[in-house]
Amino acid sequence: MSNPFTQITEPLDSNQPEKKFFNLNKLKDERYERLPFSIKVLLESAVRNCDEFLVKKEDVENILNWQVMQHKNVEVPFKPARVILQDFTGVPAVVDFAAMRDAVKKLGGDPEKINPICPADLVIDHSIQVDFNRRTDSLQKNQDLEFERNKERFEFLKWGSQAFHNMRIIPPGSGIIHQVNLEYLARVVFDQNGYFYPDSVVGTDSHTTMIDGLGVLGWGVGGIEAEAVMLGQPISMVLPEVIGYKLKGNPQPLVTSTDIVLTVTKHLRQVGVVGKFVEFFGPGVAQLSIADRATIANMCPEYGATAAFFPVDEVSIRYLIQTGRDEEKIKHIKTYLEAVGMFRDFNRSSQDPDFTQVVELDLHTVVPCCSGPKRPQDKVAVSDMKKDFETCLGAKQGFKGFQIAPKHHSDRVKFVYEGSDFEITHGSVVIAAITSCTNTSNPSVMLGAGLLAKKAVNAGLTVKPYIKTSLSPGSGVVTYYLRDSGVMPYLSQLGFDVVGYGCMTCIGNSGPLPEPVVAAITQGDLVAVGVLSGNRNFEGRVHPNTCANYLASPPLVIAYAIAGTVRIDFEKEPLGVNAEGNKIFLRDIWPTRDEIQAVERQYVIPGMFKEVYKKIETGNESWNALDAPSDKLYTWNPKSTYIKSPPFFENLTLEPSSPKSIVDAYVLLNFGDSVTTDHISPAGNIARNSPAARYLTSRGLTPREFNSYGSRRGNDDVMARGTFANIRLLNKFINKQGPQTIHFPSGETLDVFDAAERYMQAGQPLIVLTGKEYGSGSSRDWAAKGPFLLGIKAVIAESYERIHRSNLVGMGVIPLQYLPGENAGTLGLTGRERYTIVIPEELKPRMNVQIKLDTGKTFPTIMRFDTDVELTYFHNGGILNYMIRKMAT
Repeated sequence: MSNPFTQITEPLDSNQPEKKFFNLNKLKDERYERLPFSIKVLLESAVRNCDEFLVKKEDVENILNWQVMQHKNVEVPFKPARVILQDFTGVPAVVDFAAMRDAVKKLGGDPEKINPICPADLVIDHSIQVDFNRRTDSLQKNQDLEFERNKERFEFLKWGSQAFHNMRIIPPGSGIIHQVNLEYLARVVFDQNGYFYPDSVVGTDSHTTMIDGLGVLGWGVGGIEAEAVMLGQPISMVLPEVIGYKLKGNPQPLVTSTDIVLTVTKHLRQVGVVGKFVEFFGPGVAQLSIADRATIANMCPEYGATAAFFPVDEVSIRYLIQTGRDEEKIKHIKTYLEAVGMFRDFNRSSQDPDFTQVVELDLHTVVPCCSGPKRPQDKVAVSDMKKDFETCLGAKQGFKGFQIAPKHHSDRVKFVYEGSDFEITHGSVVIAAITSCTNTSNPSVMLGAGLLAKKAVNAGLTVKPYIKTSLSPGSGVVTYYLRDSGVMPYLSQLGFDVVGYGCMTCIGNSGPLPEPVVAAITQGDLVAVGVLSGNRNFEGRVHPNTCANYLASPPLVIAYAIAGTVRIDFEKEPLGVNAEGNKIFLRDIWPTRDEIQAVERQYVIPGMFKEVYKKIETGNESWNALDAPSDKLYTWNPKSTYIKSPPFFENLTLEPSSPKSIVDAYVLLNFGDSVTTDHISPAGNIARNSPAARYLTSRGLTPREFNSYGSRRGNDDVMARGTFANIRLLNKFINKQGPQTIHFPSGETLDVFDAAERYMQAGQPLIVLTGKEYGSGSSRDWAAKGPFLLGIKAVIAESYERIHRSNLVGMGVIPLQYLPGENAGTLGLTGRERYTIVIPEELKPRMNVQIKLDTGKTFPTIMRFDTDVELTYFHNGGILNYMIRKMAT
């Protein structure tokens, strides 16, 4: 059906009458002016895509009526302008597309119908590791190893870029997905198919929200959901509440954007913004650069919101000019946004929209801080770090505790490294990484780190050689301005050489620590520390041997590397003593805001961005030399341990079968609160004693060839074995951390995969019991695909992280939620019972379903299919099955 809103279209420029836009002001509805700017983006998409099928006039009305409907749990469709993927999540997406082509052909359809309809960009940034550091050739050696390990994956991705239309691949070595998005890929306003409209994006990485800092509405979705968007389906979402976050005041001179975001993260965690949009406003926003805003938006998942939106203003326009965007396009961006009432002046309070709730932060109250030791929301003022860490040492095992007996707090272990004697203790820094798009996209903190390094070297300070230092910028632009401003040699002298352009330490690709350091940590059972400028520090993520990990600004990463410990009070204790015997304090070398800004103005220029990005798709010679097949259907290699056709569609028929009740299920795992996707999804290195390692060994591989789980996301045999394989997994059935569970029919304690395999062989269904915030952390489709392949039919939780619940739905796993005030404890559940989940014939969103135990007990839960569309996916056995059936008919 034709769009019922075509009458409100008009040309943006009289010189280009063929290019139009939907002028939302012509709706002549006073509610439009009062809408939050982020909701206006949802409204424009609904108006432009209204076809009375996927998007209806009723949906447009519901969004216009946001003030009322935000509280009604109403479902609205949203068609983003584009999709962005990184290679860890992108490989399984391309694998699924290739397998879907096979399935469509098998069902008698045209396999070439399976193509991205919505533009998709895939940035390869998750594969490189810090294998080499503190060498002049670290970058080249790490990149060579990256290609050696991932040649097969990269050839497959190159095949995908050629076989599928509307899919662009950014080769390895180009930068980090969200920084490349910010500096290059973001359009801000699309000019396509004869229309101007706001840029918007969903990505297969939870930190896609970083682009919200530029005024592009975006957030992370599961890989499964992203694939549906790529195939032209709208996202079905509950119309969100919008929290207005008012910024006022000016930051203190020593405060960085990292300090601001860690403060915002803790504050919004306390406010409670899960499932909501946050929209920033107030005069304080005008004081923040786009890089500062992007840093705050980047950590949106850490405070739990869906999006963290900064509407476009003059600062945004200046950033587009600075990053070398086309002048004519920039002119159209501003003209369009002004025409539709989406251009913001943060100093004009009359422009402030209505919000669900308003909270405030005075930027002047922010102090230098870190977050840790195990969660990004656990902010610690730098002045309190020593005391806080020492308190954590003795505290009960938990997010803020390591349960080390007081008599061992001063234990020290001596070791020899490169011919010299050293010793470490609890709190010793063994990893110091300037990493992650969170901070490397921000010239102020990067140049701040460089200037601090220069002053530190000139003051005679050094970093101990056993500390694994690294610098992994999010784009080549960073290297340009660090080099041109003259600070790169000083960073190198302290060990912070460029080791690669990718996520690296931030996602756990930190590489090995020196063997003597690992031996010392193990011998003393020490709480060793990683300090990184990243956005995640969950247990087991950064490195298996760093129990404590702190998020910090790049300058503070260097400061703690020089100090060699987090058990230091920078106000009272020196960073070190130079050759002359002088004590050097942090305050002696910390650069002022004026110093940093002067260097930034001089050296961060449009020419750098143009030079780097003009060759981004062709500048990697190793990528250019890859030989990829040109067939439209992929020829699967049965010998491959990287790329394998998944079993999801093996028994697929044209007509779906009715869902059945789950009878007498065993509990595979019994968890408490805050089980993250890092705990669930295979991530990091493959342990040598794990089921995945045994599988790879059986295929003839040596441990050196195992690579990481992330690199093998295209192989379900590896990924199923790596599901719930995290060494920090805390299963209530087992009295210690580790990836094991009890197989109840035999009473044996087994690795999780081995137990699940036994249950499946006996035809016994499985469920998981868990607490609050199940699935928090990065969006990972394998955190849903893996449990599905283990035979898990349902999860019963107190609450879910938004993206993970969506992914479970997408795989046909039932997300059940205890009634408010109830949990496994209040209901007296041990997990040793057998569970029957009664699925009624008539299903409705968020309906109650009964759970019957073999003990005779019965209790109700909420079935968390939140929309009719999600129920449709469930009836089809998941979203991909639904899409295949649709494309095959």
